Amino acid sequence: MSQATTTDRSVPNTYASGLLGKRVPWYVLGAALVISAVSFLLIGQAGDEASFNIVGVVLLTAVLYMAGIFVTSLLIEGRRKATDRLVTALVGTAFTIALLPLISLIFTVLTNGTARFDLEFFTYSMRSIVGAGGGIVHALVGTLLMTLTAAIISVPVGLLAAIYLVEYGRGNIARAITFFVDVMTGIPSIVAGLFAYSVFAIFFGPGIKLGIAGAIALSVIMIPIVVRSCEDMLKLVPNELREASYALGVPKWLTITKVVLPTSIAGIMTGVTLAIARVVGETAPLLIAAGFTNNLNYNLFDGRMQSLPVMVYSQYVSQGTDPQAYIDRAWAGALTLILIVMALNLVARLIAKYFAPKTGR
Repeated sequence: MSQATTTDRSVPNTYASGLLGKRVPWYVLGAALVISAVSFLLIGQAGDEASFNIVGVVLLTAVLYMAGIFVTSLLIEGRRKATDRLVTALVGTAFTIALLPLISLIFTVLTNGTARFDLEFFTYSMRSIVGAGGGIVHALVGTLLMTLTAAIISVPVGLLAAIYLVEYGRGNIARAITFFVDVMTGIPSIVAGLFAYSVFAIFFGPGIKLGIAGAIALSVIMIPIVVRSCEDMLKLVPNELREASYALGVPKWLTITKVVLPTSIAGIMTGVTLAIARVVGETAPLLIAAGFTNNLNYNLFDGRMQSLPVMVYSQYVSQGTDPQAYIDRAWAGALTLILIVMALNLVARLIAKYFAPKTGR
């Protein structure tokens, strides 16, 4: 008899002890989701057109879940625990609301961009195309060349400026450089395009559009980002490593190249990759400095050069004889651009993971 009583007491009832079971919040969330989905289905059927609002379902689910979990916890666990669960639900709801625009954007682009996401789209240009067909190979080549050239210009300048600020910079010069880097970080991107255009207009006359001008405009945007990211990474290198190198008689320049840079290389490469992802989607500076064309151009110094963001813009605002074909190309180009940015961010994470200095023994 005593053994049976002991066995019964070894399995406590969480509800009797004033605690919700681990699955109860999920049950409440599922019930809230079902109620909100059914409600919107009934509203859509009662209206003129059957529609299903995903954003509305998510928001109504969040409201119902907060009310449901608070009431359930208040009846079983008491006011203090119920308040804690309510605040937790509020934080989760705020996170969900912050993600809704991104989810809606990705869903919309995927839905509309897959119509032209085929082999022809990536192997043909828009030369002599006035209706359906065509592709973005000329825009991809232009984006690749201008972005790569901008990186070649920006990375050495930004890295050397960061090294100066961290290792050598003192006094008014360092403060002035920091101030102007902060100012350049906040300037509108179209100002960079106007700057590049005006520089080339001085030498080649008004109306000049060149791929190299677009690359310089992108480098103006990219340099302060590279300076800031590299500066932060260099500051994270412990001073003990520098002092140990100096104690061995190693000169400062060799300490920087052999100790400081290898230690911070993962963060520097990550910052550079994110800076490239930042400028690859710029439209205004390239529209002003590089222009747009339907032809494939491999020469940065000869004629206009198309870029992917500018092509998406031009396809949407300048619809020809077949508007739907232009809109489909614009959505497919936007999807390609999003995939490129996502790939660059993934590369940055992989670099940070695999090239970071190993701290374990």
